[in-house]
Amino acid sequence: MLKIGVLGAGHLGKIHIKLIQEIENYELVGFFDPDENMRKKVSEEFEIKAFDSLEKLIDQVDVVDIVTPTLSHYDCATESMNAGKHVFIEKPVTNTLEEALTLLKLEKESGVKVQVGHVERFNPAFKAAESEIENPMFIEAHRLAQFNPRGTDVPVVLDLMIHDLDILLHIVKSEVKSVVASGVCVVSDTPDIANARITFENGCVANITASRMSLKNMRKTRIFQPNAYISVDFLNKEAEVVTMEDPGEKEDPFAMIIETGKEGVRKQICFDKPAVPPMNAIKEELKSFAESIQKDTDTTVSLNDGYRALALAHEIIEAFNPHTQKAL
Repeated sequence: MLKIGVLGAGHLGKIHIKLIQEIENYELVGFFDPDENMRKKVSEEFEIKAFDSLEKLIDQVDVVDIVTPTLSHYDCATESMNAGKHVFIEKPVTNTLEEALTLLKLEKESGVKVQVGHVERFNPAFKAAESEIENPMFIEAHRLAQFNPRGTDVPVVLDLMIHDLDILLHIVKSEVKSVVASGVCVVSDTPDIANARITFENGCVANITASRMSLKNMRKTRIFQPNAYISVDFLNKEAEVVTMEDPGEKEDPFAMIIETGKEGVRKQICFDKPAVPPMNAIKEELKSFAESIQKDTDTTVSLNDGYRALALAHEIIEAFNPHTQKAL
């Protein structure tokens, strides 16, 4: 069993604390938060030990779970890794690319394992459809959220869109060729709405939209590839796969058959809704990290994955900064 400690007891930190207590691979030693009142409140609520310093917690554990504001990710991770502790670190991995590169170097030097909290990789709807994704050539993603003051200190690209950027880089096996983007500030000093058109070297094009000013929530990605359309609803945990297949010698009289435009070529349209088992994605990502440590295997979302998503996010921000405008 791995001894683990949590850094940060805010909204997400408390979720991590609750779920870790349910995972048999871990022994939750305690947590640290710089807010003394928060430490007392959370310690009483979850009946766990509250450490009064970062250093004391790190000294008592094998694994450090960093669920602090992004600005402190680098310092917390550096201190933990230098102490030889495995690190789970929430997204975005760090505040700057330079910090992420330093952590990559430290990871190699220290020999510890690091996993980044890109939780949508563990979304059951994505897991159900992932095996069907083979050669995507056009991707459209919408991540829309109702306004919440929490998170408005960073651009919506780092707050919301980065989830879809990680999924995008995971399923498209090609390097990014170009980025065209725009962003608009509505109530924040950083863009609240953003759109990016990302072109890859293999010809795949992705159109990604993120907003934290929507009237309703949406987290949906549509993937088009040769002879297939795949839809993943990350919010409602649903997936749909539509494929075009050869009808075969004996056509089903009830099947949907279309003429493709090529003489004599006909295709059967097949619909499938993969079963999506009920599961908590955050719990699954924390379990997978424990298993990668215990079995000495690669982490599902590596530190390099976190760096690549952050690098693409910064490229998007740089692309739309000259055009950003205050809407209100």
